[in-house]
Amino acid sequence: MSDNKAALSAFRKEVAAWMAENVPADPGFLLPLTFLEVGTEQQLDFLREWQHKLWSAGYLGMHWPTEYGGQGADPAYQYVVDKELGKHRAPIIFNTIGLNWVGPLLLDMGTDNEKAQYIKNILSGEEIWCQGFSEPDHGSDLGAVQTRAVRDGDDYVVNGSKIWTTLGNYADHMILLARTNPQAERKYDGLSFFLSPMKIDGVEAHPIRKVTGEYGFNQTFFTDARIPASCLMGEDGGGWRVAMKTLEYERGVTAGQASGYWGLTIQVDDMIDALSKFEHDGEPLLSDPIVRDDLVGFIMESKALTLCGRRMAVPALNSDYPMGLALSVKYRGTEYERRMKQYTASKQGAQSALYVGDANAVSGGFWQRAYFSNFGATIGGGTTQVQANIIAEHVLGLPK
Repeated sequence: MSDNKAALSAFRKEVAAWMAENVPADPGFLLPLTFLEVGTEQQLDFLREWQHKLWSAGYLGMHWPTEYGGQGADPAYQYVVDKELGKHRAPIIFNTIGLNWVGPLLLDMGTDNEKAQYIKNILSGEEIWCQGFSEPDHGSDLGAVQTRAVRDGDDYVVNGSKIWTTLGNYADHMILLARTNPQAERKYDGLSFFLSPMKIDGVEAHPIRKVTGEYGFNQTFFTDARIPASCLMGEDGGGWRVAMKTLEYERGVTAGQASGYWGLTIQVDDMIDALSKFEHDGEPLLSDPIVRDDLVGFIMESKALTLCGRRMAVPALNSDYPMGLALSVKYRGTEYERRMKQYTASKQGAQSALYVGDANAVSGGFWQRAYFSNFGATIGGGTTQVQANIIAEHVLGLPK
């Protein structure tokens, strides 16, 4: 065994022991399955404390520079931590937009002052971030953003609204894409990117109730909100480039995220375990040859996605279609999880129709809730349909 493998093996044991002792017990209230469902102050306080504890132990953003609160370690160490979080069914790490999009973006493109100001507080959970890209009438056409930011002295005055702003009602900051030059010849050239404060006059986030009955998304309104010009990231009119780099992190195309544990990990083994407890016409469900054939298909697809994830880390295997693997893993992975959760819920017979809160719901309605929650993943970072178009046009070179 090489020194590196030996070190990782020893580290895995260390982390497993820490998790066994420190992963909090069931708090007695419903915890979010993903960062998209944080909808109460009770959930927020619990998850903020958990994130701070994990970071204080040195297990969050491990490969980020030490001067900004990281450990300066090899990314493999964070991967070990994330795997152990999943094994121990730990609560999610909620500040995902800050940890996985804003932080890597700042490390890549931010100034020294921006890094010093924001990154450590992102890791510790002291400051929460949200994203202001999509708009009610231009959700998938990001270049058509209409929210305006007009320069006025040392400020920009912002008017407009954003939709699907996850954690927006709790956030301290927003990565905001706004139009600063409506006369630009190309619509992409008139956009600017801001690290905008949220807790100021003229900014209101209104929570949106989802099909699960939970909250998490918001519509955010800007009404003559004044944000300091110093919040501009990059150049005025240069926001499109910064936004595209952000989406590379959001879609998993580019590495650098503080942690991949933004949602409760549900594996094919969990599905098999659940189905093994079901019966059909008095016989174990898993004795049905059609069900067994379906499960083999899910297992094969799960293995293929795992191998694609490993291939992403090998540059020589990504040369034909740059970013193609990462984009396809996001597209196929979220759809695979949706189908897996739907399949498990559908095999519960009449109890398939029961939900969280019903005393007769199987596993407390876990699979139904997981299925409905999964739609957030098939929409966020580019809907399944938009993602398929990107792959077809920009990776495979097919016509529109």
